[in-house]
Formats: sequence, C-alpha cells, structure tokens
Amino acid sequence: MNRDELEQLLVQQPVAVLHRLARGRVHRHFRAGKRRLIEMILQHSSQNLAGLESDVQALIAERQSQPQPPQPPARPAGRAAVSPPRRTAPRGGEPETAEAAVSLAAWLEGIGVPAPQPFVPDPWQEEALAALDETDVVVSVPTGSGKTYVAVEAAKRAIAQNQTVIYTSPLKALSNTKYTEFSKIFGPDKVGILTGDRQENGQAPLLIMTTEILRNLLYDAASGEIDIRLDTLGLVILDESQYIADPERGVVWEETIIFCPSQAKLLLLSASIGNPQDIADWLTSIRPTTCRLVRHSKRTVPLRAGYLHPNGKLVPLFKTAAIPSGHAGHLHPEAKRLFFEYEEETLPSGRPRR
Repeated sequence: MNRDELEQLLVQQPVAVLHRLARGRVHRHFRAGKRRLIEMILQHSSQNLAGLESDVQALIAERQSQPQPPQPPARPAGRAAVSPPRRTAPRGGEPETAEAAVSLAAWLEGIGVPAPQPFVPDPWQEEALAALDETDVVVSVPTGSGKTYVAVEAAKRAIAQNQTVIYTSPLKALSNTKYTEFSKIFGPDKVGILTGDRQENGQAPLLIMTTEILRNLLYDAASGEIDIRLDTLGLVILDESQYIADPERGVVWEETIIFCPSQAKLLLLSASIGNPQDIADWLTSIRPTTCRLVRHSKRTVPLRAGYLHPNGKLVPLFKTAAIPSGHAGHLHPEAKRLFFEYEEETLPSGRPRR
C-alpha cells in the first residue's frame, strides 16, 4: 500500500485500534482526536509504511476473530419500536435544572466596547485614595474593577507635592506596558523605567520597575549607595501584590516592604490575594502607621464561561449567561453533547470516562 491507501485504511478503523497502533510510535497520543492521531501515526511511520500496514492488518484480523456480542432478538412484524427511557440526570447523579438554556446570541449580548460615559469613581476608589493620604493601603478588588485608576490618581497627588513615585510589577513585559501607558497620561518627561533590559529617564518623578529592581535599589540605599531619589520618595505602588505568597519570589515583596523608607506610603494592589487582612495586619506590625484594607467584591465586568470545541464551535458552558454555583446540572446541554462527542473521539475503547 502507498501512503494514501494506508491513510484510507486507518480512517476506517475505530479509535481503539488507532491508539494501539500509536503505542511505541507516538508520545502522549491519548488526548489526540482521530484525524490528528492518524496524521501522527503516518508521520512517525513514514520510513516503515510496510511495517505499519502489517500491524494494521494484524489488528484487523484480531478484531475479526473475537466473538461478536449477541444481537437483540428481532422485533415481531407490525409491532412498534419502544424507545428506551430517556436519562433524566447527567453522569454522576447530579439533578438536572429545569430552566431553559441560554442561546449563544443571548450569551454574547453586551460583550464589546460600551458606549462612552462620564467617569464617576466608585466609592471604594474614593475610600482608598482618602486612606492613602494618612497611611498605607492594601486594595483587594476583582479584575477590571479600576485598580489602575487608584494608582494613577495617587501618583498625581504625590507628584503634585514634589514627591517621587515608584510603581512596581512582577514582570518586565508588564513594566514596559505600564511605562507606555503612564507616559501618555503624565508625559514622557515625567516617567522613567528601570528593568534588567531598559534604563530610561532614571531621575523622573514617576519610575516604573520590576519589584526585584526596587528591592536591589533599597539594598544599595541601605549600604549608602543611592541611585534614585529615595530622599523624596513619597509613594510606592506594588501591583500584583499576591506574589508575596509565591514560594520562590515572595521574599522579594517581603524585603521590599521591610526596607521601604518610612516616609513613603505603600499601596498594594491585587485582584487575587487570598488573605488581604493578614497582609494588612503584617504591614501594621512593621510599619509606623496602621495599614488600611480596602476590599470590594462586586465585579464591574461580569464573567461569562464558554466552551470552544476543537472543531471551532463556541457554545455557552452553562445554561445561564452568568456563572452559577452548584452541581453539574447547570451545564449547557450543547456543551455536554460536545464533551461526550470529544470523549468518544479521543478515549480508547474500554477506558472509563471521568
């Protein structure tokens, strides 16, 4: 057989046979779909198609020699077929919910850029800015709620008082993004950046850097080597402060907070910090003022969950547009159908489904 004939033969085989052929030929083949599995088998056997053909024929002969399962008795003539009872609960025994499933159009409704509206700060944003005039602040709010607004307004107030502001992020890419964003807001002459790759305008009143760079600068200041204007430092903004819990990098955030000059206010921002009150209490224990926790739980931009099948079809994941809590009966029926279809295409025969 040539390659095309062998491919047609493989297409006619069940997935279980393909997975047996893939053993020893393809690494991590169990999650591949049928079409992709055939492509990988042919690719890895391109130098030995005759050996692959021999294996296929042997497996076909083995399947044909196996006893076939007994067929159900024939239905008497003239008798109507009786449909099996429909399953009323999904796998696992969870009860189905009675509400109608949301359509894809309704699920997508409202997604996009909203019409421009006058900006009005949320109460938690005003609370955080007011507290920052007096003490350190930890802000714990969901993603998209407006943490950047608090950072920008706090920086404007500090710069207006001739203070230096340092904004840190855990990633160089995020620092570069914030440098571009803040340069448009404050002007390029007012913003500098210090990372392992870039050092621009290091004497600007607003400096963007990674947290590791700030920690190193504070180390140098403690030894008498001052590279930036720490004497005028009035505000340090630690974005993505949930990294303080990171097993490897958390010590960087801890040391930065410990060595931060006492005259500078600390503003910690996070959308996913697990214990914000504990962090605020710790800051209170090591800093000269009582740290204030500003917490807000309502999402400004609601989350929606969807399922994108490998065939490119997008469907809602749940019956409702919002993400529900509770049992699997909330799953959208079309999403469940696609789940089961994908399992049938990818799981080897006899392997239990989860």
